Amino acid sequence: MGGDFPGGPGRRPAGCGAVRLPDAVSTLPRGDGWTRIPRMTSKIRHMTIDSADAYALASFWSAALGEPLQEDDHPGDEEALIEGAGLLFVTVPERKTVKNRVHLDLQPQDRTREEEVDRLLALGATLVADHRRADGTGWAVLADPEGNEFCVERSAAERAG
Repeated sequence: MGGDFPGGPGRRPAGCGAVRLPDAVSTLPRGDGWTRIPRMTSKIRHMTIDSADAYALASFWSAALGEPLQEDDHPGDEEALIEGAGLLFVTVPERKTVKNRVHLDLQPQDRTREEEVDRLLALGATLVADHRRADGTGWAVLADPEGNEFCVERSAAERAG
């Protein structure tokens, strides 16, 4: 394919002929030219969340997401895993002090956004900011029991409807 060569689709460097770059290399535009870089060789296994109590916070998220904790996770453990959601909770001595740079956006699967916000509040979340609009668009910013912000968006049915 022409896109495998520096210069973009359909363009080959002089003298290149029909030679293709190895599958482990991509060519991307950089500055004034094209740069060959290795393709990704890693994948994200877990998103790790620091916490004061890994098991307690993981239990909140387990209930919020409807995904079980690992069977060998117990109260007092320094780590707790929700494998189905790719979330690993780790106990650390430091407290959360600033707004998260990365957060989760939740989309309800079997209820409305309003019903999901109410359910999460009942589980122990707190409402941080309300960006829901009268026309049904928008989102709600909540915080889990340790203050980690996350958003609740409209369900797919609400978006379609």
